[in-house]
Amino acid sequence: MEIKSPVFENNGMIPAKYTCDGENINPPLEILGIPQGAKSLALVIDDPDASTGMWDHWTVWNINPQENLIKENSVPAGAVEGMNDFQKTRYGGPCPHQGKHRYFFKIYALDRILNLSSSARKKDLEKAMECHILDSAQITGLYQRA
Repeated sequence: MEIKSPVFENNGMIPAKYTCDGENINPPLEILGIPQGAKSLALVIDDPDASTGMWDHWTVWNINPQENLIKENSVPAGAVEGMNDFQKTRYGGPCPHQGKHRYFFKIYALDRILNLSSSARKKDLEKAMECHILDSAQITGLYQRA
């Protein structure tokens, strides 16, 4: 399985458009090699370099595995967005206070549809995914404010 974006390379800079310095919308993501038998996909975007520890920017689950593209500024039909560390149930783009941060875009293929409400946080999603991950992939984007 593979996740990639047409707007940044793995370990490349995320364009400002997708950050708090721009439009603060999610970048487009393409998912390749989704395993047969996947019932849903889950996406997690987090920042391990935040001063408070891991910072959760976006969680989305119950993405239809037939959807191999998450379009810019959109949530796949039928998918559920969870609570991020901005206390919002939507995408929150990179906005580091200082220095260059890494942003992990992680996709998981699951053998089931998850029964979680939109108030669920990343830890709830991770617990619900336990023993149900068929495959996963990651791309890392970088961002540093000017």
